[in-house]
Formats: sequence, structure tokens, C-alpha cells
Amino acid sequence: MWWYVQYRQLGKKVAAEVGRTAQSPESPDKSSEDVERTANRERQTDGKSGKIYVRVHGDDDALDPRNWPLLSRAKNIVILTLLIFTQAWAGASESIANRMASEEFGVSQVAENLSTAMYLFGIGSGAFFGGPLSETVGRNPTYLVSTFCYLFFVLGSALTPTFGGQVVCRYFVGLFASATLSINGSSVRDQFRPVKTAFVFPVIAWANVAAPVLAPIAGGWIVSNGSLSWRWTEWSTLIISGFAFLVAFLFLPETYLPLLLDWKAEHLRRVTGDDRYVSEHSEAASFSERLRKALPLPVKFLAGEPVITVLGGYLILLYVLLFTFLSGFDYIFRDTYGLSTAMSGSCFGSIAAGATFFTLLSPGFYTLARWKTEYVRGSSIHPEFRIWPAIIAAPLLPISLFWLGWGDQKSISIWSSLGACFVFGMVIIAIYVSSYEYIIDSYGDHAATGLASITIVRYLVAGGMVMAARPMYEGIGTHWTMTLLGCVATLLTPAPLVFWWMGPRLRARSPYAKSPDL
Repeated sequence: MWWYVQYRQLGKKVAAEVGRTAQSPESPDKSSEDVERTANRERQTDGKSGKIYVRVHGDDDALDPRNWPLLSRAKNIVILTLLIFTQAWAGASESIANRMASEEFGVSQVAENLSTAMYLFGIGSGAFFGGPLSETVGRNPTYLVSTFCYLFFVLGSALTPTFGGQVVCRYFVGLFASATLSINGSSVRDQFRPVKTAFVFPVIAWANVAAPVLAPIAGGWIVSNGSLSWRWTEWSTLIISGFAFLVAFLFLPETYLPLLLDWKAEHLRRVTGDDRYVSEHSEAASFSERLRKALPLPVKFLAGEPVITVLGGYLILLYVLLFTFLSGFDYIFRDTYGLSTAMSGSCFGSIAAGATFFTLLSPGFYTLARWKTEYVRGSSIHPEFRIWPAIIAAPLLPISLFWLGWGDQKSISIWSSLGACFVFGMVIIAIYVSSYEYIIDSYGDHAATGLASITIVRYLVAGGMVMAARPMYEGIGTHWTMTLLGCVATLLTPAPLVFWWMGPRLRARSPYAKSPDL
């Protein structure tokens, strides 16, 4: 709805600008083309084709979302955060009901983990399409249409009488959630210059990370309520997701600048009757052409870009841990300390608390970024500046895992394990934010491809590991499971420091990265 209001408002503004210029006493004899040339300084004429290209005029053009009022952009981020939160929530909402669902469907708890795994597989496979689609039809239709379809499959998950139906519905829940979860970084980049992303991006990251660990808390209390079925974990997801969809439908604007220029060119054609007004976006590649070019790129990035390969490996490990904890907390807290389902689910709050603690530091990151750029408006930031939170957090990841694994004993207070989870919550946000911002600053226009590469592999691998989680915890126990994952984290610990040191040289060799001097 709001995109339509936005479209109409732009049309009125264009008509008013053209009208004011046409009535100017200083130029009463100007032709229609001269009037438009005065009123729309930002467009350029192609001498060969005669087309008049509509473009932004300077860094302060009001059409550019980065120049919208701060309150308006803050509202957009709040709505986007709500969408991300609810659709990330869906990934873990029914995990705590694993035992009850497996009993109802007559399958093992390991088989029931497939419902979470299929959601992750859906996101991994859908991430191929989110970027090209949003760059063809815009961010707003991509969010709204995919979320609308997502709601139907959440409804199907709540109503299905069979295990097979649940698995299929959960895959499509993930598939349609993938658009929101894979392109949200592009929406931030649409609206904020590099310095301000240091303030905004941690909030987006928090929604991605906190939702999967808050959902089991609510789920634990739902399944512990004798008057509620485990299916209420899905109904609660549908309720909050439906609310988020309505808010986005009513108030979320379009932020993709090339599409906004397309709208402006369309209004100019209508107001002036001159069909030469076009935008570069309207004559760009179609969705199928974009998709054909985009599909091979994630593989190229993963195979040929060390930044993507190593930081992707870090994020894969973090998401493997995050989603295997959905099963692992049964062994870490319920079996060791004899907690109820509700209290075991509530232990996820320690991870959320750690993630929230780090997010609250984002104003400090923004202040440091402003200081680093000497308070010059619109300044770019050297990518290595983004990596220092990961440098600090990297050693804490294996520490938190060894701490959790070997502190998980009846003779040791439960607060010790909760403390380890708190540290893990801080680490996952720190590395998530650093990695994403480093990639965005390093790859510029190719950042979406780099992030898509990581998103695809991250969710596909996490989906596979979800199926292995229960057999692994049962087979080698909590101590050695955490030790194994902690050893992998130890091997990755030097990576952020290496990129801080070698980043400029790696970008200089890359055909996709921005100049190391930028």
C-alpha cells in the first residue's frame, strides 16, 4: 500500500516541478523539452538514440533514499527488522516441540529434526533468486509477495495431519522466507551511507540471530501448557508473521533507487507526453537474464575469493552451532540439570542476552566510524576498520565452546553454562556484523553476490548438521561435541587478523573487489 502512496506522491511532485518551470516568467517561450531540461537537471540525453535518461542529481537528490529524513529511514528499519525477526523466528519456533510432534506423527526425534532442516534448505535454495528478483521488480514487491506466500505455508505447517505434509510445508516456509533473510542487507545499503551502517547493521543482525533463540523460549512454555497443542508453536508464528506482513504492506516504501528513477521517468513521459524519458533500470537485463548471470557467481566467489571462503566458513560454523543447539540444549540443560521443557527452552535467553548486549554497543561503533572519517558526510570507510570486532570476538568463540562443553556437569552451577552461552551470543553478533560489513565495503556492487554465496552455503550446511545433531550429542556426548566444534573454531581464530593485515592485497588481486585505495 505505501509503495502506491509513494508512487502517487512522486507523480504529483514531478507534475508540480514541470508546472512551476513551465509558468516561470523568465522562460515563457521555452518548448516542452526545454522546460523538462530545466526542471530535471539530473537526466542525460543519449545522442545516438535520442533517449533522455533520468538520473539523480548530485549527492543530495531528494529521490535518493539515503537523503530521506532520518525518522523515515528509522521507521523503515524498524519494519524491516520486524519482518526479519518473524521469519527467522519460524526456523526455530517448533524445535522445542520435537518430542511431542514426533510422537503424534509416529516418527523418531531425529526424523522430526527434518522439519527444521527443510526450513534451512529452503532458505539456502531460495537465496539464489532473492537478489536478482529484488533488482528487477524492487525490494518492496519481493518482500511483500514472498511474505504473503510464506504465511500460507506457515498455516499449512500448523494444520497438516501428516509428517510428509509438515516437511513439505516447512521447506516452502524457508523458501519464501529466503527473500527477506537474504536481501535485507541490500535494503540497509539503499538507505544509509557507509558510516551510518555501523549503527544500523547491528540491529538487522540482532533480528537474524536473536529470533531463532527467542522462539524456543516461547515454544517451551507453549508445549508445557497442558491446554495448548504443540501446534500453537506454529500458530504463534503465523500470528506475529501476519502482523509483520500487515505493517510492511501498509507502511514499507520502495527503497531501490534504480526503480524509483524508473517511476520518475514514467511520470515524466505521462506529464510531458515525451516518450524519450527512460531510466537505465527499465532498459537493463530482465529477471531471467539477471538470474542466468547470477547463478554461477556464488560458486566463483566461494572458490576464488579467500574473503568469502574464510568468512563464510566462520558464519557456517556459527549457524551450525546456533541451529544444532536447538537439539543440543536437551542434552546440555535438560539431561544434565533435569530442567523442564519450558525451563530448558528459557536457557536460550542467555544467547539472546549476549547478542542484545553487543547490539547495544552499536552507537559506539557509529561514533568510532564518524571519528575515523573525520566527520565528513558521505565518507567511505576502509574495510579493515569493520573487522576489529571479529578480531576481538574470534578467540572468545572456542573459549565459550570449551567452557560450555566441560562446564556441563551436575557438580557445576548451571550459571556457568548460561555464562558460556552469553559469551557465544556476543561472539555470533560480532562476527556476523564484521563479516557482512567487511564484505559490503570490500565488494561494493558485487557485495550482494558475495553475501548470497555465504547465505546459500551457510543454510544448506546448517540444515545438514541439524540432522546430525542428535546422533552426535548422543554418540559422543556434550563434552566431546563441544570440544570438536571448539577445535574448528580455534583453527578459524586467526582469520580476522589475517584479513586486517592482508585485506588490501587480497582486494587488489580480486576481479570483483573495489580498489584497495577506496
